[in-house]
Amino acid sequence: MTEPPRIVNLSPRLSRRALLTGSGALVLGMHLPLLGAGEAEAAIGTNSLVPVNAWLKVSATGVSVVSPASEMGQGVFTALAQLVAEELEIDWTSVRAEMAPFDPVYANPILGGMRSGGATSIRAWFLPMRKAGATARQMLKAAAAQVWRVSPDSLVLTTGLISHPPSGREASYGALAQVASRQKVPVEPPLRDSGRWTLIGRSLPRLDSPDKVTGRAIFGMDVRLPGQLYAAIRHCPVYGGAPARLDDSALKTSGGGYPAGVTAVVTLKDAVAVVAENWWLARSALARVAVAWAEGANAGQTSAAIDAALVRALDPKDPRAVAIAVNRGDADRAIAGAAMTVEAVYRQPFLAHAALEPINATASVTASDCELWLPTQDQGQYPRLIADALGLRPEKVRVNTTYVGGGFGRRFEADVGLQAALLSKAVGKPVQLIWTREEDIRHDYYRPASISRVALGVDVLGRLTGWRHRVAGPSILGRVNPGAIRDGVDKTAVQGIADQPYPVPALHVDFVRAETGIPVGFWRSVGHGANGFVVESMIDEAAAKLGRDPWRFRRGVLADKAPRALRVLDLAAEKSDWTTPLPAITGARRGRGIALHEAYGSVIAVVLEVSVFHDGRLVLDRAVAAFDCGQMVNPDIVSGQVAGGLLFGLSAALTGKITFERGRAMQSNFQDCRALTMAEAPPVEVHLVSSDEPPGGVSEAGVPPAAPALTNAIFAATGKRLRALPVLDFDLRDG
Repeated sequence: MTEPPRIVNLSPRLSRRALLTGSGALVLGMHLPLLGAGEAEAAIGTNSLVPVNAWLKVSATGVSVVSPASEMGQGVFTALAQLVAEELEIDWTSVRAEMAPFDPVYANPILGGMRSGGATSIRAWFLPMRKAGATARQMLKAAAAQVWRVSPDSLVLTTGLISHPPSGREASYGALAQVASRQKVPVEPPLRDSGRWTLIGRSLPRLDSPDKVTGRAIFGMDVRLPGQLYAAIRHCPVYGGAPARLDDSALKTSGGGYPAGVTAVVTLKDAVAVVAENWWLARSALARVAVAWAEGANAGQTSAAIDAALVRALDPKDPRAVAIAVNRGDADRAIAGAAMTVEAVYRQPFLAHAALEPINATASVTASDCELWLPTQDQGQYPRLIADALGLRPEKVRVNTTYVGGGFGRRFEADVGLQAALLSKAVGKPVQLIWTREEDIRHDYYRPASISRVALGVDVLGRLTGWRHRVAGPSILGRVNPGAIRDGVDKTAVQGIADQPYPVPALHVDFVRAETGIPVGFWRSVGHGANGFVVESMIDEAAAKLGRDPWRFRRGVLADKAPRALRVLDLAAEKSDWTTPLPAITGARRGRGIALHEAYGSVIAVVLEVSVFHDGRLVLDRAVAAFDCGQMVNPDIVSGQVAGGLLFGLSAALTGKITFERGRAMQSNFQDCRALTMAEAPPVEVHLVSSDEPPGGVSEAGVPPAAPALTNAIFAATGKRLRALPVLDFDLRDG
């Protein structure tokens, strides 16, 4: 049984002595500020859990690994702990994991800042976590050598013990931890050769599962503080609007005050909240507060108008600037001279995240500081944001990360944390703010709606000669990080096109930024999810126009120029029995669809089998995925993430959309923002490729091929080519 996650606060003034001593533990970290001995003793004297910016602790009870990445169900606590434990040569059952406190030392080297997303956790921390374990190993050996007065080279490490065979002496890591903490920290400790790995590459039990199964795990909504109050919130139904007039008379008692348990009604920039002794009371009270809204400039926005604006953005005569992302060769000339051309326009809607854990945060604000507890993917944004809003210094804002019940990019946003802090300040007590599902769906930062116009050319041998691709849609980076836009290109908008796995001699990709007034944000797989659908559909269209088998056509395009992608593609075809006809089902047309995608340093191919019945009913019969993510840390976690991403992508492709009328999102909960049910989900097989490539991303990779594998299968079954999503908006009946 693992320990429950520890929510700890970072002391910005922690001494090196406090870091390296205390409770007989060896604690390894970086950025070690020096203070006086008195302050050091005070820092470690309160309890055995010292809040330090450290990667691991070695004590009498085992090893505790501090994760710089948020645990969102992707298994990062376990995988990162495996990396450390491998280098320490320790028994897996003695390993624990906990979330790091906020500190810049935990900045993700790929994303910058303390952030989790973009399938970066293993890619970013594969070497740093191994080095942390190797450093501890060397210091423990040095400690044993000092105590026993022997050469470090004469020592042997086995599952948490150090032994000296010539003398028969041995000691646990814990027994040597305090002496080890005083050893010189090696700069470049040697790492174990992959041929000697015993933990990396094994499907070890997840460290977080026992606490999640037993209910001991602390998610955001599990936080409880002394004197804590609860808040419910209602936002302006139109983005950009604000409260204009509030009437709480229906809530007040005959004496003119609020009923027992209701603390306050608070007006925020774009919302109204009620704070009460419990959340249900807060929600019930909020229903009795009438609000007149100043709806603002987006009050007339509709999905029809948005679609028309995106179509106009594709017109060469449209005045909006065209930003060129890739211009390799002469794509127009290559397409014009091709033996065969394919042209099409593809549309995709806004998509909500709909993470299972409701949007929530808990804040405790005093006159001098603020402390937050919340499920987040971006701890680093809060100190400055909260400090500016409350008039504090950033170092007075502390951020504690709980387990995250689904992120998918939504937890990058700071809206709920800021709201909770403002509410806590307003009432002078800790406040836990929880959004309803309706508030979440209707006030998300959606995956951008987009439209693509594509043309490609194919020569007489079935090879791609040219590809021209224009994407129009709102910009994610334009909202969250304008400085990251280069020459007008939002790189997230062209992901999966500019870096597609197919060798194209002449490739032109451009982007037209078309804002809609609807806020957009990172959604699992970001641009890859949208563009993977378009690219793989176009490849399928080319195969169909040539009368070629979709798998064999892709093989010919890849040829000998993309061996890694070809190997994955062939494995998916083999394991799905691609060349074997599907068994007939009475009343149904059956088909297989295939899709290939490369992203985040990984390659995936998916084959989906479907049955389309004569009445239009669609059944997903089987999904087979082949996946190469380079060096794997925990194969079971990899398989689970691929399957989860695939089902996430299929849910979106089948029913996912957010539409707007009068500036209002029309969907509100899982009845109209659906996820696949267990009965609807197909059996998923994941076949992993053994690879020596550097570790690639996993958690996002299953999403991009889901939609095209589905629509390509529907085409194979019915002859109907779907160039827009979601699938179930279309009539699949015979005829």
